[in-house]
Amino acid sequence: MTRRVALSCLFLLSLVMLPPRRAFAEVRAGAAKVDITDYAHGPVNGPMFAKALVVTDGAETIVLITVDAVAIGEIGRIDNTFLGDVRAALHEQLGVDPKSVLINASHCHGVIRADTRKLAVDAVKEAWTRLEPVDVGVATAREDRISENRRLRMKDGSEVDMRRAYSLPPDEEVAGVGPIDPEVGVLRIDRKDGTPLAVLYNFACHPIMGVPGNENTADFPAFASAMLEEALGHDAVALFVQGCAGDINPVRYKVVNTPQDAEPLGNLLGLSVLRAFNTMETKAPPAINISNEVISLPRGADLQERIATLLQQREKLTASLRPTDINFKSFLPLYIQHKTFPKAPSYHAQGYLHDRERGRDSLGKQDAENQRNLDAYLRNIHTMEKLTRLNTNLKLLQKHLATNRSAEKPTIDVEIGGIRIGDFRMVTFPGELTVEVGLRIKEASMPSSSFVAGYTNGYIYYLPTATQRLNSGYAQEDCDCLVAPRWQEIFETKAADVLKSL
Repeated sequence: MTRRVALSCLFLLSLVMLPPRRAFAEVRAGAAKVDITDYAHGPVNGPMFAKALVVTDGAETIVLITVDAVAIGEIGRIDNTFLGDVRAALHEQLGVDPKSVLINASHCHGVIRADTRKLAVDAVKEAWTRLEPVDVGVATAREDRISENRRLRMKDGSEVDMRRAYSLPPDEEVAGVGPIDPEVGVLRIDRKDGTPLAVLYNFACHPIMGVPGNENTADFPAFASAMLEEALGHDAVALFVQGCAGDINPVRYKVVNTPQDAEPLGNLLGLSVLRAFNTMETKAPPAINISNEVISLPRGADLQERIATLLQQREKLTASLRPTDINFKSFLPLYIQHKTFPKAPSYHAQGYLHDRERGRDSLGKQDAENQRNLDAYLRNIHTMEKLTRLNTNLKLLQKHLATNRSAEKPTIDVEIGGIRIGDFRMVTFPGELTVEVGLRIKEASMPSSSFVAGYTNGYIYYLPTATQRLNSGYAQEDCDCLVAPRWQEIFETKAADVLKSL
């Protein structure tokens, strides 16, 4: 009897000495959306929203807000106080830990209301009132039909980017294109009765296709989410979370012979998400978790050197321009004639034969002179196109050089967020990550259901890979950048740690 008592005491003592564990609690979630469209700005194609997803187990709370805006701070209508103001309001009104709030911008270029910060808080408060027990599931969809990499690999080893701000290089100089990320991370959240409460989907692509008539729009994510919400019913909320879209454009982004229209792209994405949604199983999530850390990234110390190199290139290009005897009015018909009738561009064949029988070649000499002028004019056009690209990106370098010089320290502090809801894990970054960064993080991460979101909790412009950052072609991603190439290694290491810790 004494031995049994002693063993019982030892067992009870061992339980007391175990490290504390968070007791399992039922996970609840709520979702809501609020219209933030500036209807006074001009014609509107469709509404822009601030959407909120709140997930809590009583001990831990995750607040994810998605905003149909270009960025969370720095550019567009959302300024650098937005994140802090929303967090402070949620802490004051709901008791939410500021570090538990993640705000992701879709990066659409629509125009939103000036009071969006209040409306974002309203969305969270509404989602809070809708909290109820949930089951969740995670899956991936594949969508490779709506995006393309905007970086062109040139035959000279450089890379040039594709924007509507300037023209593409000649086809014969292009050697290849960069990758895309076709993976869509999908989180399904159901009520206990099996009806859908929300779907969160993470995908990488600039929402800048536009709509006919250039109306105010949230672009393809708006069409995808509208289709999903209509298909799911039950007041389900679809939240698009932007991924590593720094160098990813909508497919056929430079088309000029048909109207620009994001709706078909959004419908394709929405259908891909819906297929994944309908095939996944849901269960009570065993855990939720959120992390928030601040890391320091080195500012670029070579911007002055890069600017000097570009100025030298500009001087060389300008000096290469040559005078010609033609202008655009004379160039166009001459060019068509020489391309369409290369053997006899100036007159009928009869005239050439007539002159030759009499020992003359005036038409042939005229054709040769015209061809020299055409070639010179075309070279000037291509040079001016290069100058346009160079000048545009030179201004970006000069802007960021001024910013870095006026900074108080040689580093930039950025928030790295992480969330886990069941088996769904996601790490976040406050800038425009290029797609190769996201692909590398996903490839290295365990488990496989790990995803990456840019444009979250701030905005520090573009984040190209270390190789892209030193590109001799000076694409936008390389020039619209504040940091040194070492940023990539620092972030990827931290991202791996965050995903593992969740």
